[in-house]
Amino acid sequence: MALLRDCVGGRKGEKLLIVSEEAAAGLYDAQAPKLVADAGIALGMQVFESQTKSYINNESEVDDFVSTLIGYDHIVFFSRVGDQIRFSKNPQLPPSTMCYTLNSTALNSSFGTACYSGMGEIKQAIDLAFSSASSIRVTCPRGTDFKGGALLPDAISTEVSVKRFPLLVPRPITTSGFNGRVALSRFLVGTGSRYYDPYHLPLPNDVYALIENKCITRFEGADADIKLVEDHYYHVSQQFNIDPWCVDSWHAGIHPGCHFESDAEEDILRWSGSAFGSPRILHFHTCGDYAPGEISWHVLDPTVTLDGVAIWENGRLYPERLSTCEDILQRHPNLAFLFANPARDIGLHA
Repeated sequence: MALLRDCVGGRKGEKLLIVSEEAAAGLYDAQAPKLVADAGIALGMQVFESQTKSYINNESEVDDFVSTLIGYDHIVFFSRVGDQIRFSKNPQLPPSTMCYTLNSTALNSSFGTACYSGMGEIKQAIDLAFSSASSIRVTCPRGTDFKGGALLPDAISTEVSVKRFPLLVPRPITTSGFNGRVALSRFLVGTGSRYYDPYHLPLPNDVYALIENKCITRFEGADADIKLVEDHYYHVSQQFNIDPWCVDSWHAGIHPGCHFESDAEEDILRWSGSAFGSPRILHFHTCGDYAPGEISWHVLDPTVTLDGVAIWENGRLYPERLSTCEDILQRHPNLAFLFANPARDIGLHA
C-alpha cells in the first residue's frame, strides 16, 4: 500500500497507531482505516487502533491528546484532529500522517495510489519555481486578479509538522507584497483549524475582496452581500480574538487525481476536507494572521503565471512547463499520464 510503503515508511516490528473518528460523524468511512490496519499487519508492523472525537477545542486539549500518542513509531490519522494539529510544534509528536482519502474508494483510486515520491518531487519543483520567480499573478474566470513580485525570503510559509497523504498542495505563499482582488463565490467555509457555528456561509452573489499587502481593504458587491460577509468575519474573529482582515497566505492544489463525487454544498465538511488538493481550486487562508486562518476563500479554475508562464491554466496544472519537471515526468510515466488526464469533477461548476 502506497500510504504505508511510500509516505509513512513503516517497517516490520514498528508500532503503528491508526487514529480514526466515528463513521457516523459523516466524514470518513470505517473501511479505509481497516484496510490500512490490514496492510500494516501484512508488513509485519505492530498495529494499534484508537478512535477520537472529530474536533479539538483548545490548545490544552491538543497537548493532552498529543501526550496519548507518545511511544508509537508512526501515527496515521483518519480523523479531523490530525488536521487540527498539523501546525503543532510539539516535539513529542511522533512522525504523523494526515489522510485525505476519506473512504476505501478514494484510497484505491488514482488519488490514493499515485506515486507519492514522484508527487513529492513535483511539489519541490513547484516550491522552487515560486521562490525563484520575479513576478506571480493569479486570475480566474470570475474576476480574480491578484499579483506580486519576487518573494521575500520568508514569503513561503514553513511546512506543517504532520505529513499529508496524498500530497495535495505546495507550501503556502504569504500575501506580503501582493495586491489585487479575489472573487468570493458560492460560499465561505472554515479551514479545519477550529470549528464554529455557522461554519459555512452561502453567498447569493459574488463579492470581491480587495487586498493590499496581507490586508483586506474593502469588499465590493451588492450592499446586502457585503454585509453578510463582513458580519461573518466579525462573528468568527470575535470568537477567537483574531484580526478579521488579515489574508495570511494562499496555494493551489497539485494532485491531478483529486476529485469530489458529490455536490459540494450538500456535503460541505467532506468537500472542504478533501477537494482543496485539486488543481481546479486555489484557496486563501484568511481571518487570522497565521496559516491556515479560520475562513477560507476558494478560487475555481485559477490561472497562476510565474514570470508570464501559466503553470496552472484554467484549473489545470501543467508541471511540464517547468523545466525542472521534465525529468521527473519521464521517470514517472504513470504520473505523466495522470497529469495529462486529470480528474475534473470537484463538486462545483463554473
